Amino acid sequence: MIVTPKVFESEYRFCLILWENEPVKSSKLVELCKERLGWKPTTTYTVIKRLAERGVLKNEKTVVTSLVSKDEVRAAELNEMVEKTFEGSLPAFVAAFTKHSKISDADVDEIQKMIDRFRTGEKNE
Repeated sequence: MIVTPKVFESEYRFCLILWENEPVKSSKLVELCKERLGWKPTTTYTVIKRLAERGVLKNEKTVVTSLVSKDEVRAAELNEMVEKTFEGSLPAFVAAFTKHSKISDADVDEIQKMIDRFRTGEKNE
């Protein structure tokens, strides 16, 4: 099993910008992060370096591209939360979520479709 590198909150906001614009020059990321996150150039370059060291992105010849997708990062975060908060029990997570959130009939139908696809071995998108 491939382990997705950990992406922390401020890094995730950076990754959203990267995923939306990649491949992108690091100088352009500096501009975008200043504009959208209020970051100084040194902050952006530090985050690029840190994420490159952890295998989240690569920075070759000042062009930055991701090595992990938004879906992979989200799935890793969700798995970690379910493990940590619900002792790995997906039903306990769903029970807690549905107890405190309004779920529409359309959401229930979509979730049921996902479960049905999972049962038949189809890949959920």
